[in-house]
Amino acid sequence: MKNLLLFLILVLLGNSVFSQSDPVPGIGFDNYHFRNDFLMASPGAMKFGLYGHDNPALLNYVKQPDLMFAWSDQFGRFGDFNRWGLFLGIPNAGFSVINQNIEIEGIRKRLTDYRVSSGIGTKTFGVGASYSWSGGDTDDFDRKSSFTLGTLLRPCRYFSLGITGTSVFNFDHYEGVFDLAIRPMGNEKIAVFGDYGLRNDMKLADGYWSAGMAIEALPGVRITGRYINGRYSDYGTYTVGLEFSLGRIGLATQGGFNNDFKHSHNTYALRIGAHDRNLLDELIRKPRYYTRIDMSKPMRYQKYRLFDNANSLIEILDAIDAAAQDPRVSGIAINATSMNINHAMLWEIREQLKQFQETGKKVVIFIDNASMNSYHFVSVADKIIMDPWGSITLPGYIAGNIYLSSMFEKLGIGVSEFRFYEYKSAFEALARDSMSDEDREQRQRIVDHRYDLVKNDIMTSREFTEEEYENLINEIIFFTAGNALDHGLVDKLGRWSERSNIIKDFEEDKKSFISTDSLQRYQLPVDNYWGKKPQIAVIYAEGVCDMERGIKAKSLSRDIAKARKSSNVKAIVFRVESPGGSPLASDIVAGELLKAKEEKPVIITQGSVAASGGYWLSMYGDTIIAAPNTVTGSIGAISGWFYDEGIKDKIGYSTDFVKKGEHADLGFGLVVPLLNMPIMDRKFTEKEEKIIRNVMASLYDDFVEKVAEARGKEFEDIDAIGRGRVWSGYDALNIGLVDTLGGMQTAINIALEKSGIGIGEEYEIVEYPKPGLFNFAGLLSGMIGTKTQKIKEDPVIEHLKFRMQHNTEPMLILPLEYMNFYFNENKGLD
Repeated sequence: MKNLLLFLILVLLGNSVFSQSDPVPGIGFDNYHFRNDFLMASPGAMKFGLYGHDNPALLNYVKQPDLMFAWSDQFGRFGDFNRWGLFLGIPNAGFSVINQNIEIEGIRKRLTDYRVSSGIGTKTFGVGASYSWSGGDTDDFDRKSSFTLGTLLRPCRYFSLGITGTSVFNFDHYEGVFDLAIRPMGNEKIAVFGDYGLRNDMKLADGYWSAGMAIEALPGVRITGRYINGRYSDYGTYTVGLEFSLGRIGLATQGGFNNDFKHSHNTYALRIGAHDRNLLDELIRKPRYYTRIDMSKPMRYQKYRLFDNANSLIEILDAIDAAAQDPRVSGIAINATSMNINHAMLWEIREQLKQFQETGKKVVIFIDNASMNSYHFVSVADKIIMDPWGSITLPGYIAGNIYLSSMFEKLGIGVSEFRFYEYKSAFEALARDSMSDEDREQRQRIVDHRYDLVKNDIMTSREFTEEEYENLINEIIFFTAGNALDHGLVDKLGRWSERSNIIKDFEEDKKSFISTDSLQRYQLPVDNYWGKKPQIAVIYAEGVCDMERGIKAKSLSRDIAKARKSSNVKAIVFRVESPGGSPLASDIVAGELLKAKEEKPVIITQGSVAASGGYWLSMYGDTIIAAPNTVTGSIGAISGWFYDEGIKDKIGYSTDFVKKGEHADLGFGLVVPLLNMPIMDRKFTEKEEKIIRNVMASLYDDFVEKVAEARGKEFEDIDAIGRGRVWSGYDALNIGLVDTLGGMQTAINIALEKSGIGIGEEYEIVEYPKPGLFNFAGLLSGMIGTKTQKIKEDPVIEHLKFRMQHNTEPMLILPLEYMNFYFNENKGLD
C-alpha cells in the first residue's frame, strides 16, 4: 500500500508540475534508442532497465521502490538540464517523465513525455503494458499518445529475450524491438547483449540496432560498452558507462562518442531507494547492526499465508544464516521471553547460533522464566539477560505416565492389550496400572541421554564444572533473578525493552537494530539470477499416521508425487514429526518416497519424535538425520481392544442384533455420546486372539524386512534393535537407524550436495503441503474475543478417539504420553 501511494503521488505531481498545457495530438514518437538514451545497456541485460519506460515487463522483477533521476548534456552543458528524466519503479508498476528543451529556429521549445507502466509474471516470463502521453510544445515535436506492450522471457540463468511493441492508438505509426542478453557465467558478472528495432515505415535492413557488454566485476560496480547503429543516432555511435552503487544510493555516468571517436555527450544518473550490491558493506562499513529475532511468538513448521505472526523453523534458521553472512551485522538479539518451543527445534536453532558465533559475531538472549529445555537453548548466548522478576527452574528430566486401567474398570470399559513385542508399550497406559520393566529400561535410557546432552552443552557454554552443574540441579533447583546472576546462570538483569543500552554496554559501542526482513539477503535485487532457481522441496509429515488426519497420507502422497515429477525440484527434504499410527497410511507415504528416491535424492530429517509409523516414513531416505534428543525407532506393532464391561448398564444403553458369520459381531457396539468413541460389545475369543497375533507377527516381520532392506542390514540385525524399542537420536546413530545427527539445515545442505546444486549456490525452498490462507478459527476467536476450541479438539481426547476408532487394528504407534508430549510441544502453540 505504501508503494502504491508513492507511485500515485508521483504520477499526479509529474502531470501537474511538469505540464504547462494539455497534450496535443501529434503523429508519432521518438525511436527506441533515442527515447531510451539513459539506458547503459539493452533493457534486459542489466538490473531493471528504466523501470518499465523501456520494457514494462521488467517491472515484474522489481521488488523494492527505486527512484532514478538522469540528465544529459547533449543539448547544452552539464548543469543546463536541457534533457532529463525521472524514473520510478515499485513492484509491478512504474512511472517516468522525460523533459527536453531544444532551440528550434531560434525559439526555445519544451517537450515533456510521461509514461505509466505495469508488469506482472513469473520468474521465467513477464508481460507488461504502458501508456505514454506528452505535454509542452507537442506540435513542434510531432507527438501523439501511444502505448507499449512488452514481454520478457528468461527460461534459464543464461538467457534473456525481451520483445516490445509501441504504437499510436490509430496504428498509423508503430515500432517493434527485440533485445537479447546472454550471461556466459549464469550470473550478473558478465552479460553480452544486443537489440534491434524496426518501425512500420522501414525496410528490414534499415532497422536500428546496438550490441555491447556489461560487466560487474565487483559488487555494485558496473562497466558497460556499447555500439549503436548510427543511422538513427545523431548523438553518438559508441557509449562507455560506469555505475557505482553505495547501497541504497547509486551514481552512474556514460559517455557518447561519434563514429570518429570524438566525444559527443555525457549522461548522468542518481539513484535512491532499493538496496543494491555494493563494496562499502563488504570492505569499508563497520558492522553496526544487531538483528532482532522474536522467539516469544509461536513456532511452527509452516505459517498461514495471511494474518499469521508466528515464526517458522526454516525462516528462523535461514535468518540466522543470513545474519552471519551480512557484513553489516555484528550480533543477534533474541527475545526468548514466554518462549514455548519443542526441544528438537530449540536444539536445531541452538546449533545454528553456534555456527553464527563461529563468524566472530555475538548472541545476546533475553529471558524472563526458563526451565531445562529453554535454559539449555539460551545457554548458547554470549550474554544472557534476565528479567529482574523472572526465575529459572532446573530440576532435571522425568519420563512418566498416567495409567488408566482402573478408571476404565470403574467406567465399565474393558481393555485388552495385544502386546507380543516386549518394548512395544503403546497400550500400557490404557491396559496397566504401572510401568513394565522393558518400558522403564527404554525410558530411562532416553532420559539419561537428554540429561547428558543438556548437561554437557550448558557446562561448555557457561564454563561450569561437573560438580557445579550437579549442585545447581540437585541442591538448588529454583533460582530467582538475583540467585541466577550470583550462580553464573545469567550475565545481567534487564528487559527486552532496555536492549539498546544493555548491548551498548556489552559492545562498548552503540548498535542499531534491524529486523530479519532488513538483512542483506532479503534486500538485494533479484537481477543476479535469471529464470527459476533450482528448488529443494521441503515436505512435512506432521501428526499421527492416518489417511485423513495428522499427516493426511492421501494428500501428502500426492505432494510427494508432485515434487518427484517437477523437473525444477532437484531433491526432497522430508521432515518427520510423527509418533506413528496406521500401517496403511505409513506405507502409502513411504512408497511414494521410495519412488521419488529412484529419481532424485530424498533426505529425511526427524523432529522431536519420528518413531514406529514415523520411522516407517523415514526408512527409505538416502540419508536419515535425527537430533540427538529425537525419539525414534520403535520398530514393532501393537493392538488393543475396547469393549463393554458394564458401561452400557451404567449409562442405560442396550444393544441387540442379528448376524450371519461367526465373527460378524466383532465390531459391533455403542458409540460414546459427544466423544464419538466406539466401545465394542464383547472381548476377543481365544480363536480371534490367535488370528490377531498372526496378523501382528506378519506385520512385524514385514516392517523389519523393509527396514533391513532399506538400511542394508540383515533381518536379525534389525530384529535385535526392534521389538518396539524406542531410541534417542544418539543411540539411533550408533545402532545404524540414522546416518548422522543434525536438523533441517543439515538436511538441506546434504540435499544441495547430493543434488549437484552445491552449497553456496543459488536455490529456492518450496514447501509442501501448501499452507492454508489463514487460520479461520483463530481469526474468528480473536474477533469475538473467546476461544472456539471444543472438547473434541483436545489432543488427548483426539488421540483416544483415534485409538478407539482403530479398535483392534494392528498399529505402528507410540504410547499415549509420547502423543501428548508431541501435541503439547507442537500443536499447542496455535
